[in-house]
Amino acid sequence: MGAGPGDPGLITAKGLDLVRTCEALVYDVLVSEELVAEAPDEALLISREGLKQEQINELLVELGRQGLEVVRLKGGDPYVFGRGGEEVLALNEAGIACEVVPGVSALSSVPASAGIPITHRGISAQVTLVSGHRADGSDLDYPQLAGTPGTVVLFMGVAHLRAIAAGLIAAGKDPETPAAVVANGTRPDSEWVAGTLREIPVLAAALESPALLVIGDVVALGARIRPSLTTALDPAYRS
Repeated sequence: MGAGPGDPGLITAKGLDLVRTCEALVYDVLVSEELVAEAPDEALLISREGLKQEQINELLVELGRQGLEVVRLKGGDPYVFGRGGEEVLALNEAGIACEVVPGVSALSSVPASAGIPITHRGISAQVTLVSGHRADGSDLDYPQLAGTPGTVVLFMGVAHLRAIAAGLIAAGKDPETPAAVVANGTRPDSEWVAGTLREIPVLAAALESPALLVIGDVVALGARIRPSLTTALDPAYRS
C-alpha cells in the first residue's frame, strides 16, 4: 500500500481504512508517525528500518502464513521505485493472496508542493521518470536524457547531483535549462531550491534525501505559481 509522499493527509481513503483495521503493519522509515498511530492499539507494528529487501519479503510471507491481515505501508506509490513488485512476487511464490493499493506518487506531488507542475500546456507534454542511479551502478544514458523533450524527474539523484548535471550538459543539455531539487516534499520540513541545470549542484548542496530533481521549463513556472499557494514554502528560489 502507498502512504503517499509524506504528508499524512495524502494517503488515500481506502488506504487509511485498511491501516485502521489491520492486524499487522509493516511500515517504511519515511512513513509519518501520524499514519502509524492510526493502526489499532492491538496491531503488531514493525518498522522496516535496518531490514534488507529479502528480509522484508520473508517477514511478509511469515505474517501472511499466520493468517493476519497485514498492511505493508510504503512511501509514495509501491510501484514507482517502491519495490512493491518484488514483494508481491515473493507473496505470490509463497501462495499468499494480496492486494495492491496505489498511493499518491512523489513524481507529481513533490514538485507540486514547490509550485512546479510537471506538465503544462504549451510547455511540457511529456514526463520522463528515471532513477538517479541504476541498479547495476552504471551511468545514466545521458545522451538519451539530454535529448528528451518535456520534463525529466529523477528519483534518488541528490547524492549524485553534480555528476548528473555534468553528464547531461556534456551530452548536449542546455546548461541554462531550469532545474529544481525538492527535499522532503509535502512535509513540514520540506525545502527546495531552483535555478539552472548548471547552478543546481551548488544551490542544492545542503539538501539531503529524500529529494527529487526536476529538470525542464516547467520549473520556471514556480515563481509565478508559488504566490497563489497557501501552503507554499519559502526557499532560496532563483528564477
